[in-house]
Amino acid sequence: MISASAAGQAGSGAATFKNKCQLCHGPDGTGDTPLGKQLQAANLHSKDVQKKTNAELHKVVHDGNGNMPPFGEQLNDDEIDQVIKYVRATFGKTAAK
Repeated sequence: MISASAAGQAGSGAATFKNKCQLCHGPDGTGDTPLGKQLQAANLHSKDVQKKTNAELHKVVHDGNGNMPPFGEQLNDDEIDQVIKYVRATFGKTAAK
C-alpha cells in the first residue's frame, strides 16, 4: 500500500511534469512533440536517461543541458526530486525504443 505522502508526492511529480516537461517531452515521455522534435528532447524511456543517477538527473533539470533550459529557478529541489520519481515510475518500466 502506498502511503498518502508518497501518493501526494507522485501526484505533485505528475503535475510538475505536466506543467513543465510535457510541452517538449510529451505526455508519453518520448519527446515526440513538435517542440520536442525541434529541440531534440530526450526520450525519457531511453537507456541513456534511465541509467543516469537521480543526482545526475537532478543536475540536468536544475541546470539545463543542451537545448533543455534550466528549471532551478522555477522548481525547488523537492519538486525536482518528485518529478524525477515520477519519470522513473512512469517511463522507467518500459524498454527503450
